[in-house]
Amino acid sequence: MKTDFQTRVAEVKQRFEELVTRKNEPLPSDNGIYTKYKYPIITAKHTPLEWKYDFNEKDNPFFEQRIMMNAAFNAGAIKWKGKYLLVVRVEGADRKSFFAIAESPNGIDNFRFWEEPITMPESTAPATNIYDMRLTAHEDGYIYGIFCAERHDDNHPEDLSAATATAGIARTKDLVTWERLPDLKTKSQQRNVVLHPEFVGGKYALYTRPQDGFIDTGSGGGIGWALVDDITHAEVTEERIINARHYHTITEVKNGEGPHPIKTDKGWLHLAHGVRACASGLRYVLYLYMTALDDPTKVIAQPGGYFLVPEGIEYIGDVMNVVFSNGWIADEDGKVFIYYASSDTRMHVATSTIDKLVDYCLNTPEDGLTTSASVENIKRLIAKNRAQ
Repeated sequence: MKTDFQTRVAEVKQRFEELVTRKNEPLPSDNGIYTKYKYPIITAKHTPLEWKYDFNEKDNPFFEQRIMMNAAFNAGAIKWKGKYLLVVRVEGADRKSFFAIAESPNGIDNFRFWEEPITMPESTAPATNIYDMRLTAHEDGYIYGIFCAERHDDNHPEDLSAATATAGIARTKDLVTWERLPDLKTKSQQRNVVLHPEFVGGKYALYTRPQDGFIDTGSGGGIGWALVDDITHAEVTEERIINARHYHTITEVKNGEGPHPIKTDKGWLHLAHGVRACASGLRYVLYLYMTALDDPTKVIAQPGGYFLVPEGIEYIGDVMNVVFSNGWIADEDGKVFIYYASSDTRMHVATSTIDKLVDYCLNTPEDGLTTSASVENIKRLIAKNRAQ
């Protein structure tokens, strides 16, 4: 006869297997641009049981969780050996985040974490917390991960919430062993830095997001661009804004590059997040824009407004009213998997195609920045439909 311990272990294992093997279901798409799915693809409950429970009955007779996980979100993404891999930000109950790889055979469901979290080497100045990795398979042969490295701001020792953000850089060739490079040197704090997948003029190119403080952008004007001679000692000496913030738009408070852009025959396709203030706090949404193939700094299209917003359960979580993406995968057949987190709590996927996303970018009106301009866009569409 099974003991209470053995019965509980069996029940927990069964629930876990039911969760990770659950088939996902596409939801009806009214916008025609992308398809969302019914279930989150990764949550804190998807983390392996061996990370949370002591399976020794003598040491853990009640089979309690010894280490609790709070959230799993903001994942970088890459197609690797035919599998869809996410480098997930997993946050423990202790508020410390770490990176762990989850793998799926189809990119939609059946995500399972690898056996152990990533062991990320420390820099010369150890960080308290690291998170939100962007992955780039660069033409130099390495896979780079750029992430936020958070430390206490020792200029304010009396304030335990004072922090600094820098861009940590690591690289790998197998996603198992990582080489830590020195953090990016910049004049400002940086939380959303992305490596362009190709050399530009023989240099490494970075999308940046300069900000005066850990939270506040201050004089930071939007998504920046910088060229770096040596990625192993990366330093931004010149930086210019290529995608600016604007008053009374989805990017009013701040904006930042998501994953690295996808190369298409019409231009570079970018996914970014925009932030505005509202009565309930900050609202994070996703938007798209495109830049020229021969000049990734030149914006050639930017649809007005948001592309993807929190809906239903996505609105609820540790940080409400937030969607955030730092990972997407474009398959060779043109299908695109957009991986996004909701409310700093869980991961989701939406699917589209290169053709649909490019069509959306090139044929959606830009934000005219005034009510009258918005009305004129609507009236032009009405007139076109009447003429059919």
